[in-house]
Amino acid sequence: MDVVIAGGHGQIALRLEELLSARGERVRGLIRNPEHAADLEEKGAEPVVCDMEAEEDLAPFVEGADAIVFAAGAGPGSGPERKRTVDLGAAVKLIDAAKRLGIDRYVMVSAIGASNPERSAEAMRPYYDAKAEADTELASSGLAFTIVRPGSLTNDRGTGHVRAGQGIGSGSVSRDDVAATVAATLAAPNAIGVTFDLLEGEKPIEDAVAAL
Repeated sequence: MDVVIAGGHGQIALRLEELLSARGERVRGLIRNPEHAADLEEKGAEPVVCDMEAEEDLAPFVEGADAIVFAAGAGPGSGPERKRTVDLGAAVKLIDAAKRLGIDRYVMVSAIGASNPERSAEAMRPYYDAKAEADTELASSGLAFTIVRPGSLTNDRGTGHVRAGQGIGSGSVSRDDVAATVAATLAAPNAIGVTFDLLEGEKPIEDAVAAL
């Protein structure tokens, strides 16, 4: 499988690149800063320099892929405008590119708060609104989508065990386990058309994904 990961230098993306390349997949990571290329190469991924905000057409950067993983984000400290142009805008540009190129598989790394953005704190509302709109665009795109909505992210070592589903409450999950779950969904036909929350838990990741 040829997988393109948007936000290729992000913390989840770097972990995912290492996992996918280790199982023999071709992995390409979209990065804005060419100085980050070596970090991707160290994980076994091919860096592709692409400013998703500036480029109107992202098709040339993902051509030939079998799947797209959107793991990009404007990041802490960015204003509401960049939440719209990255968390929403770049995701939609990639949806459009996937449809035109016939790339059917698209996995979105969203956020658990996107299910009810109106419940979020005022400062976080633009972020969750953007995530919610991007999720809606993907779910209605006709693509073979999966939307993964992790809880609060930690840098704890992954346990390989999670809780996955809808209405599972709130909490945290390690970036290691998010990356491993995304990798598992790419190989799981039953995850297609599914939106689910993800938290730390007791079930092995492969079993949790198989039970979606």
